[in-house]
Amino acid sequence: MNIFASGIEPVKNQLSTIMKKLHSYVIAALLLFITGNLLAQSQFYNVKKYGAKGDGIALDTKAIEKAIDAASKAGGGTVYFPAGNYASVTIHLKSNIALYLDQGAVLVAAETSPTAQYDLPEKNDNEIYQDYGHSHFNNSLIVGVNLENISIMGPGKIWGKGLLRTSKKDPKDENGHGNKTISLKLCRNIILKDFTVEHGGWFVLLLTGDDNVTIDNLKMDTNRDGMDIISCRGVRVSNCFVNSPEDDGICLKSDYSLNYARATENVTITNCQVSGFDEGSMLDGTFKRDPNAVMKGKPIGRIKFGTESNGGYKNVTISNCVFDYCRGLALETVDGALLEDVTITNITMRDIVNAPIFIRLGARMRGPAGTPIGECRRIIISNIVGYNIDPAQGALIVGLPGHQIQDLTLDNIRFYYKGGGTKEQAARQVPELEKGYPEPSSFGTTPAYGFFIRNVKDLKVSNVETNLINDDQRPAYILDNVNGADFQHIRSQKAAGVPTFILNKVTNFNIFNTEQVPNTKLANADGKEL
Repeated sequence: MNIFASGIEPVKNQLSTIMKKLHSYVIAALLLFITGNLLAQSQFYNVKKYGAKGDGIALDTKAIEKAIDAASKAGGGTVYFPAGNYASVTIHLKSNIALYLDQGAVLVAAETSPTAQYDLPEKNDNEIYQDYGHSHFNNSLIVGVNLENISIMGPGKIWGKGLLRTSKKDPKDENGHGNKTISLKLCRNIILKDFTVEHGGWFVLLLTGDDNVTIDNLKMDTNRDGMDIISCRGVRVSNCFVNSPEDDGICLKSDYSLNYARATENVTITNCQVSGFDEGSMLDGTFKRDPNAVMKGKPIGRIKFGTESNGGYKNVTISNCVFDYCRGLALETVDGALLEDVTITNITMRDIVNAPIFIRLGARMRGPAGTPIGECRRIIISNIVGYNIDPAQGALIVGLPGHQIQDLTLDNIRFYYKGGGTKEQAARQVPELEKGYPEPSSFGTTPAYGFFIRNVKDLKVSNVETNLINDDQRPAYILDNVNGADFQHIRSQKAAGVPTFILNKVTNFNIFNTEQVPNTKLANADGKEL
């Protein structure tokens, strides 16, 4: 058969189409080869290629740091941990380095021995204004100081097996022991993402003076603090689960460890869960509860501002978070600084073991002499539901005489308290505790089961319900030395013969649209019951 019988043009067109397809396939294959070769050569530094055993027995610190050094010399890259158990003491991060823990990879904080020594804590000129653990960074599993563009990522795990959880300066810390999982000081452009930490020592994350920080999708089940974000700017915390029965879960502070006061500001915390179940039982899914936990001062777990507050807090928002079997939300400024421009919304709480909300302006003044008392102002807390709240304390909002908490809005809140309060407790006088440690338990049982509010100016409360699981002989609200209070749409369960409100030294009080209390305006009220 003659292939040219129908003419030459169709054949030429077919050959042209075939050549074009072959050309595109060749180019695609060549690009794929070049890209894969470049990735293999320049981006990943497998710690096993630098001598890491990954058997959980041999100390792999030197191999890990060789991989970090190689990546650093190349201008940066990812230090890769494949599946295995990598025992180590202090690892020194460098700029432009990412540590990547793959699925099945566990970085193990080695137990101290003559051959396994963590870096000694560095000297700090100002150790007296914050706890010992806040003042030192080098004695950690992973440490970075004055770095930029650093990451720790991946679905793997860090196990702080050999880390201590000292509550004060301990001689052991001077002998090569570590007490923190990750310490980053004066660093910028940080990503911490996807990994799990078990048993993290004094702090899982100690971040001090850092800027532009992303913390996302971390799971922490630890024996003391989860994350302490201190004197940092531009921080985004999201999608984290922190179980910390013996200390705070997510904690904002601003201490004096930098040798100067620096605010924690421009912070978002969203889609996170905090809890106080027995250590380890969040990760194994059992969620155990020590029956004697409350007697031991536990569980803690919560989201908190403070206690260290030398530099203050500005421009912070918290949203879409869950508190489960832990203490309540705490906002504290007690060392002479501003706490201002804060919004907190969409929070659910269950099995709360102390005040569901604690706002404290105090005068502990743990800082340089001559520092003036701080201020607490412009705070909005809305869309909160709390169930099965401890009967000893209602929400506590307490400023100081002459130093009032200002411009506070509470809206759309539903609290369900266990109840059980007595007439004797209703008559109790709450101490000022101006210089005391700012913790709700320090104030003792509150004479109001719902809200005890003292030394506040410009208070706005709307759409708030306080409910009782059991009867209670205390009123829902006590206001003491409050200047300007507007209430509307309030619902409060109460026992027969017990007032909803007790007003002491209150000026410019207004309440509207509330079933149990008629619409009322009071220019002055002292010893008034409603």
